[in-house]
Amino acid sequence: MPTLSFPHDEHNFGGQPMVRLATEHSTPLYAYDSQRITQRIADLRALLPHSIGIHYAIKANPFPPVLRLIAGQVDGVDIASAGELDLALAAGITPERISFAGPGKRDSELAQAVAAHVLINAESEGELLRLAAIAQHQGRVARVALRVNPAFELKGAGMRMGGGPRPFGIDEEMIPGLMADWSRFGQHLAFEGLHIFAGSQNLSGEAIAEAQRASYQLALRLAAHAPAPIKTLNLGGGFGIPYFPHEAPLELTPIIAALNEIATDAAQRLPHAALHLELGRYLVGEAGIYVTRIIDKKISRGHTYLVTDGGLNHHLAASGNFGQVIRRNYPVTIVHTHAHTHVHTHVHTHDPEKVGANDTANTPNTPNTANTERTSVVGPLCTPLDLLADNLALPQAAPGDLFVIFQSGAYGASASPQNFLSHPPVSEVLL
Repeated sequence: MPTLSFPHDEHNFGGQPMVRLATEHSTPLYAYDSQRITQRIADLRALLPHSIGIHYAIKANPFPPVLRLIAGQVDGVDIASAGELDLALAAGITPERISFAGPGKRDSELAQAVAAHVLINAESEGELLRLAAIAQHQGRVARVALRVNPAFELKGAGMRMGGGPRPFGIDEEMIPGLMADWSRFGQHLAFEGLHIFAGSQNLSGEAIAEAQRASYQLALRLAAHAPAPIKTLNLGGGFGIPYFPHEAPLELTPIIAALNEIATDAAQRLPHAALHLELGRYLVGEAGIYVTRIIDKKISRGHTYLVTDGGLNHHLAASGNFGQVIRRNYPVTIVHTHAHTHVHTHVHTHDPEKVGANDTANTPNTPNTANTERTSVVGPLCTPLDLLADNLALPQAAPGDLFVIFQSGAYGASASPQNFLSHPPVSEVLL
């Protein structure tokens, strides 16, 4: 029963003491472990059928050193803006390995994508018409795949991107007619394949396997109407990582079984198609930490607050303001920097014996040490939303100590409002 997950070390990260990282690179800081990223990709590739490729979704973490590291280890990348196209090309990724998705591509972005000759995942009939006009104006042929909004959804997904009305993709029932009338787009759109992405951040291997099988069967049905043989099939992703109490690493066994079935069948029924998964968070999420320094400690009506030099402006997801319906604490730790304190208690939210009072366990428990106190950790912003950890039993800490958030390698710096209140930007480093 293969699962891929990395243990947390309360003292070191990427082979370096966290105290040294904070001193050398300043705080607030995101640090990413290159060995963990490389290992995750290698471990996953060893399990996948040889004919199933891995694409990296740049939006998960576009930090250029991370992107350059990943570029040589995956089969392609998926972008969602002209800015990400620039990043991909600057990282040395060739246009044939880049695909561009997103529901609101501006004409200037489409023009840039056509000129670069990357694959464009069209999200609507209107986008196809604009794309055809742009390609004609340039005297080029645009490479096109259709992004499909399937009638099914990825059950248990943290973010559902298929099933029902969605801003993403073209409803599956509309696509046969659209492809049957492909000639109305002129000779400037070259149909290459399909993009089917049902959802993300899922920890059920069975649910992902079910969605993969459904996506493949949908692709077969739509291929019968296609104006050209399917050359590329994006089966989506959805692979999640554990963040909160009672969450376990994704069980890959049912996923690999489904992909082996699909790969075997596709070799006969879609012989010209390159199949791939689109993964972001799963490749980088567990390979990053966010490090802040405690700048103040205060008690308000009996409750202890630690105030740090970074907050939701750098780590929106940890504050609970990036898609959480019920706010839960990320796994965190206190790292002491003073000679008189040496306790490093890791509050690992995967362990139901070490969760905060607002978490989903029925009975919160204090870590087994007398040197703890019930604490909330807040950032420096003038808003009650700037809450990085709520009501956790943490080691007693003092100004100058470090507060570290694990599982922070994806949707961190680039997914946070760094200009809010004009605080300094966060530092980033690849180790």
